[in-house]
Amino acid sequence: MSRYRPPQPPSNHYITPGGHAQLKKELDYLWRVKRPQVTQAVSDAAALGDRSENAEYIYGKKQLREIDRRVRFLRNRLDKLVVVDQLPSNTNKVYFGAWVQLENERGEKFTYRIVGPDEFDLKQGLISMDAPLARALLGKQLDDEVIVNTPEGEQIYWIINVWYQAPE
Repeated sequence: MSRYRPPQPPSNHYITPGGHAQLKKELDYLWRVKRPQVTQAVSDAAALGDRSENAEYIYGKKQLREIDRRVRFLRNRLDKLVVVDQLPSNTNKVYFGAWVQLENERGEKFTYRIVGPDEFDLKQGLISMDAPLARALLGKQLDDEVIVNTPEGEQIYWIINVWYQAPE
């Protein structure tokens, strides 16, 4: 029996306006800038002669396949995405797009924004709404206690601030 598990597709199709713009920008860059550059490099390498042992040609073709794969993915994904550009009626509760400041039992403070699975970035404090912490936070409000099961055990957080950015 194999241990291979295919990657799970993102379970939802929500994205912030900023995340949507970022994906469109990546698609535009790949299609209008990067692909023509690589195509020209492959053409130049092919003009040198024998393609079977031409490393520039082989690598260029591989790059083109990777670019085309990413372009196909982005086009399909952008068609399915739902841009959430409205603030919720109750901005005291945690919903999609909220910035949340948490405090743990040791008094450490963390700030996260709940975003779609296509735009998460922990370095910037962006967590996917599919993440266990985000799922535990959704629907909670200021001063609520949040319990999250982690590999290190149960973690307890308190919500000390909730805010939303104005739509971009």
